[in-house]
Amino acid sequence: MFKWWFGIKFWKRVVAGFVLGALAGWAFGPDAEKWFGPLGDVYVNLIMMIAVPLVFFAVINAVAALAGQKSIAALAGRTFAWFALTAVLAVGVGLVAGYVFKPGLGVGTLQVASDYQPKDVPGVLDMLFHIVPPNPFAALSGAATGKNADGMKVLVPNNGTVLQVLFFAGLVGFALVKLGEKTAGLRKLAGEASEAMIQVTRFVLEFTPIGTFGLIAALVGGYGFEQLKPLFQFVLAMYAACAFHILVVYSGLLLAHGLNPLKFFRGAFPGMQVGFVASSSFAAMPVGLRCAIHNLGVNKDYAGFAVPLGASIKMDGCGAIYPALAAVFIAQYTGIELSVTQYVIIALASVLGSFGTAGVPGTAVIMATVVLSAAGLPLHVIGYLYAIDRVLDMMRTMTNVTGQILVPVLVARETGMLDQQIYDAASTNVGMEAGDAA
Repeated sequence: MFKWWFGIKFWKRVVAGFVLGALAGWAFGPDAEKWFGPLGDVYVNLIMMIAVPLVFFAVINAVAALAGQKSIAALAGRTFAWFALTAVLAVGVGLVAGYVFKPGLGVGTLQVASDYQPKDVPGVLDMLFHIVPPNPFAALSGAATGKNADGMKVLVPNNGTVLQVLFFAGLVGFALVKLGEKTAGLRKLAGEASEAMIQVTRFVLEFTPIGTFGLIAALVGGYGFEQLKPLFQFVLAMYAACAFHILVVYSGLLLAHGLNPLKFFRGAFPGMQVGFVASSSFAAMPVGLRCAIHNLGVNKDYAGFAVPLGASIKMDGCGAIYPALAAVFIAQYTGIELSVTQYVIIALASVLGSFGTAGVPGTAVIMATVVLSAAGLPLHVIGYLYAIDRVLDMMRTMTNVTGQILVPVLVARETGMLDQQIYDAASTNVGMEAGDAA
């Protein structure tokens, strides 16, 4: 039975979970959220469980290994440059989609979502200082300090701590390199721990089809078509913009690097699937890392640094396309004529802001708030889109995750760190293999 299960391609198992989940959601209606939602919650918890230790040991191992092979500063600079360039292209796609689809016209009077809460926009310096963890053990546990309603300081969950983990792990990796042979055993231990976490990741990912079933069943059962109907044109514009960015812009960049786009999408597809159903770049990060290394041939040390970084600050869907499209929608809905200066401000705020607000809960809404503020557009109108945010977030996150895998592939190709044979073979499996069940 296990051999039969592992013999089915991973992506086919996930697609089956998606289809069956949609059918279950349609059949059970609102009750699907109660009956099947916990399966999705358990899956997301499993992914979050492995994400921080996977990043911690992968980055320590990557810094220690790359220090003797490549200039880490040069690799990081090249990676950031591609993050920024693809973000600029994504903003352009979002603006054009708004102009073509005109989602803000003819939608009548909209109501602000009942559960919408205005977001506090963090300052740039606050976000930069937040990267340095006051307590690395709190960062590793996925928690940070906060205040409750009475002003008492408490530990609270925080999905932005991955940047703190990257920072601390990078320092530890540099320290191991600096100490040389004194820490040879510790470097070896970090490498072994990284390999162990990769294996744990393979185990956990086998739950993906079941988790997909639960997440999609809960979404379909809990979402009524009436919520989507008034803003269907915006949903269409968002999905079309993201699809264009993935299929046309990313394919063009791959072709410019002499890489077959079909091979890339074949290898990246498992990560794209998880990003779509989980709506979390952080949750999809372990799958994206596995795709980059195992399916697409990116050097594992470089991927161990670049993919977690991308999951923290590379947000083409949430941080570029969505804020740009939302700004055009709001301008059209309120009858404001955008000037050339405002278009430039929207583009700059989207690109720069995505690096500063990434990792904050509700990144897309935060980003939209930043862009609207910079362009002088009314902020309250974003509340109209919040009612359909979960549906939008699926496509936004898949776009994020695709870009987070793409950039390491491009940089690896440019720096000779891409195994062309693995890339050309482009496996679609990220979990257990059929032989593992023997």
